[in-house]
Order: sequence, then C-alpha cells, then structure tokens
Amino acid sequence: MTALNFAAQSSWEMDRAHSLHPWTNFGPFEDQGALVIARGQGAWLWDANGQKYFDAVGGLWCTNIGLGRPEMAQAIAAQAERLAFSNTFVDMTNDPAARLSARLASLAPGDLNRVHFTTGGSTAIDTAARMVQYYQSCMGRPAKMGLVARDHSYHGSTFLSQSIGKRPGDRVDQFRYKTDGIYHLSVPDPYRAPDGMDEAAFCTWLVAEFEALIAREGAETIGGFFAEPIQASGGVIVPPEGYLRRMAEVCRKHDILFVADEVVTAFGRLGHWFASWEEFGVQPDIICTAKGLTSGYIPLGAVIFSDRIWAAMAADGARWFTSGYTYSGHPVACAAALRNIEIIEGEDLLGNAARVGALFEQRLADLEALPIVGQVRGRKLMICVENVADKATKALLPDDLAVGKRISDACEAMGLMVRPIGHLNVMSPPLVITEGDVDFVARVLGKAIAQVADSLVREGVRIG
Repeated sequence: MTALNFAAQSSWEMDRAHSLHPWTNFGPFEDQGALVIARGQGAWLWDANGQKYFDAVGGLWCTNIGLGRPEMAQAIAAQAERLAFSNTFVDMTNDPAARLSARLASLAPGDLNRVHFTTGGSTAIDTAARMVQYYQSCMGRPAKMGLVARDHSYHGSTFLSQSIGKRPGDRVDQFRYKTDGIYHLSVPDPYRAPDGMDEAAFCTWLVAEFEALIAREGAETIGGFFAEPIQASGGVIVPPEGYLRRMAEVCRKHDILFVADEVVTAFGRLGHWFASWEEFGVQPDIICTAKGLTSGYIPLGAVIFSDRIWAAMAADGARWFTSGYTYSGHPVACAAALRNIEIIEGEDLLGNAARVGALFEQRLADLEALPIVGQVRGRKLMICVENVADKATKALLPDDLAVGKRISDACEAMGLMVRPIGHLNVMSPPLVITEGDVDFVARVLGKAIAQVADSLVREGVRIG
C-alpha cells in the first residue's frame, strides 16, 4: 500500500479499528483497511493522499449529475435552514415533499401518479412488497401473497428485499432468509442460455417457466413479480428482446402486479427518466427508485404506483397503510431531489447519456478482442465486462483467482475506478461523462485486462 500522509493515516486507522462496512470481507479488510476518499468533483475522485481517479462506478450507480455541485449544496443548505425536518406520518407533509410527489407523477409513465417516500432502494422494495400484499388483500384476494423474482437479481439488503433478490454471493450461511411465498425464476441472460437456444427461443422458454410456476402454485397465490429492467449488480443482464413485455402480459392475465425495480435504471442511466416504458415498452404497476433520484447527495427512495392501486387500497376509507419511515418525505432530501431533476433537465443530461452512452457501448465492446473477455454487455451508461477462462466454452476462471478484483486493482493504479463483482467488472459512470472520458476508460481498462491476462498466463493458468 502507498505510504499515507498523516491525515490519511489517521482516517485509515480509525476506520479500520471501528467501522463495519457494507459487505465487509473481513480478512482483506483487517489486513489492508479501506481506501479513504477525500474529495469529488464531477466524475473524478481524490483519495486522502491526493491520488486522482475517474469514477466509472458512479459511486454505486448513483452520482448521476456528478459531485461537487454548488447549486446542490445551496439547495440542501437553504432547505436545512428553512425546515430541517418535518414528519410526514398520517396527515402531515411539507412543501418539498408535496412538490416532489407531483414532479415524479409527471415524469412516471401511464397512471403512476401516487408516491410513497422511503429512505433508499432497499426500503422502497420492502415497501412495494407490502403494498403488493395489501393491494391484493383489499381486492378480496387474501391468499395472493406470493412474490416472484429472478436468479441473479439484487433488490436490496433489508431482510425482505434481500430475500426477494437472489444474487450469487449475497446468500451467506450465517443469515436466514424468508423463503416461504417467495419464488425465483431463471436469470434472463442470453449469454448463458441453454445450449442450442437462440435468443427468441430462450425468451419463449423463460416466459413458459413463469407460466409453469403460476400453474404449479396457483394464480390465486401469486401477488407480484419483481424485475429490474436490466439486472444491475447481478451482472448487467440485458434480457432477451420482448422478454419484459411478455412477462408483463403474463402478469396482467393473472392479476399479478408488475413491480419495476428502477433503483439503478431511472433518472438517466439509460438516457430516460424511467427505463421500463421508454426502453422496454412495459407499463409497470409500481416503480421503485432511489440512487439517481438525488444523485447520491442525500439518501432518498420512492415507490411510485398507479391510481388503480391507490383506489383499491383507499376504497374502504377506514383502512390504515401501516408502512413508512421517520425520514419518509424528508424535506432536505426532497429539496435535493427537486434540484437534481432540474439539473438533469436543464443540462440535457438524458441526451448526453444517450449520445455518449452509445459511444461507451461501442468503445467497450472492442474489449471483447482481449483473451479473457467473454462478453461486454449493457446499454448506455450501464456496462459489464464478463471475464472467462475460455471464450468458446464460456468457462469461468477459479474464484480464488479473483480476476475482477485484480483488474479493478490494476485500473486503480492507473487512476480508474471500476467495480469488481466476482469475475465481472461493472461500470455506471455519471451522466456528465464526456467522449474524452470514454476514451480514457476504454484505454485504461483494456490495458488493465491485458496486464492481468498476462500475469495469469505467467502463473500457469490456462486461458482458452
């Protein structure tokens, strides 16, 4: 590890002695500690020792408008001075929460005109799951409580949201998960489709699998289907053409609510406010969002749902929807989201994401020529490199080689941050990315992958 200056060393030591990080890997953490980040500007980060990095991870899929925006700091400070907190339970609200509700309703597709604020993506999914069950009960279908998701999905880290998700590596022996009433279908990954299936046949097979699950369990027991338009942390899985639309048709046929987990894909990641309708032609019943909603400046999530669901839940008049959080509709967070949306709109960052995102796809696709790159996939500013031992068979390298981490470490040494997830390297840069930035990412990542491939060969690892 590079020698640290006094301030960096102090932060490093305090963190190592006292912090439990999300997804802590205890051995490496106790040995190496954490990288201390001190400053951010646009798409760039500086660590506490002054080293500069291009953040191709975008924080965690979230720093959409870039860091260091004085107008965001001013909006946050002004709201904190005016009204730092106001609870929104039962029959109270505040101006930023009310205005943001209306703004989200105007941006969301179809009749998604109702909003319930949460603290982030995990709590949005948790709330949506309870909303599915509440709605089905209000419709006179009290047995229709089952929830369906997919393998390799990530829906959050609360008890319920992590039980709905099923990403490899998230399920550990030391935790217990809810299993009754939660079902998982195959990951819709065309790269790993069964042998002999083209994309169209694979799509039909996946839809038939959903129909078979419903037939086996009974439509009267399945209440909601949860789907990321593109499975993000599960490997940037872009489903087969027509898959989401056909799955939504199955949902409508059986009175199953379609819940779009757009925690990652909303607010510009694919060049749209929301990806479900504009990118995939699907009208969800519920959209869950967070991350790009405030570009990471303040924690905030939202469940955006249809007038039809509201009408069913409210029909009795005497019911209580007993779900919410102390910080639901937090005025400072909502003020930050409103300013964030203004910036995205005023600077045409959706357009930039679409234009530069197309170049990002193209330039990174060239990496498939490298010996360990099996596939580069994704759309716009949401890309994954899948590293393999054999390009023909798609066989993976052994887990203990930590190929994704080796590549990300090599990138870091050259001033680039990419995210390692097992054998994958994932990127989701801010929407302010430029064509020059794309060239930098492609060049450095390509060099890092080549270096790691060479080192693997020198270690005697067979590369097919």
